[in-house]
Amino acid sequence: MKQAIATLTIATKRQGLIEVTSDLRAWVTASAIHNGLLTVFCQHTSASLLIQENAAPEARRDIEDYFARIAPEDAKAYAHDDEGPDDMPAHLRSALTQVHLSIPVVAGKLALGTWQGTYLFEHRRSPQRRSLVLHLIGE
Repeated sequence: MKQAIATLTIATKRQGLIEVTSDLRAWVTASAIHNGLLTVFCQHTSASLLIQENAAPEARRDIEDYFARIAPEDAKAYAHDDEGPDDMPAHLRSALTQVHLSIPVVAGKLALGTWQGTYLFEHRRSPQRRSLVLHLIGE
């Protein structure tokens, strides 16, 4: 068994879904591990990770709009607002999604479905630097 570990830093410019599939693919290829399991872990409480539709931009927009409706920015609705009106909604959106993904690696490639992509879901409006810890174990 071999292991590879790295941290991928993503600079976000806005709220929303940012596809990171090509970054993950490149790292897996460079690892020279052909079969195994990739774990991606987001080290933040106001951003999360998703595997989602990667062909139709409307699907991403609908997801972003849905989360804006279920965790709206409303200063009267939350006690926690240390970093502004998008602070608590960002934490709620992260709590409703996930901060880690497990993706099989088969024959040196991510075993994603035809229309699947991996996304960092930025929940804050202002630009951020997000860290994703990558851990691949296999042969």
